[in-house]
Amino acid sequence: MVTIRYYEKEGLLAKPDRTDGNYRVYGSEDLERLEFIMHCRKHGMGLTEIKKLLAFRDNPQRDCTWVTDLINTHIDNVNTQIQSLEHLKSHLEHLRHRCQGGHSGKTCGIMQSLEDRALCCDACDRHQES
Repeated sequence: MVTIRYYEKEGLLAKPDRTDGNYRVYGSEDLERLEFIMHCRKHGMGLTEIKKLLAFRDNPQRDCTWVTDLINTHIDNVNTQIQSLEHLKSHLEHLRHRCQGGHSGKTCGIMQSLEDRALCCDACDRHQES
């Protein structure tokens, strides 16, 4: 409910009618609009982008090329995130191979690598090049 009020405050949803008991009353159009907003949020859209998409949805006479550009930007961002996560995964896999367990904290290869930035970063950089 807090999110719906926030969307109202931000102008994504119209202020709803109220009952005599001051409860909000939403119609089917409100629900469809909220579902659209939630779907956009699940796809990583920000509020500014959603406002633009809603304006276009409400008045679709303009050229929609910008919508494709918006999605392409999100695809580029996702690809960047994937590369970053793959890099992180590579670092973590390298750390995992530094110790197979059974050692004290002072002789654990993972702990030693995490404590020595140069050792960790140099080893991970070499691992990434291969």
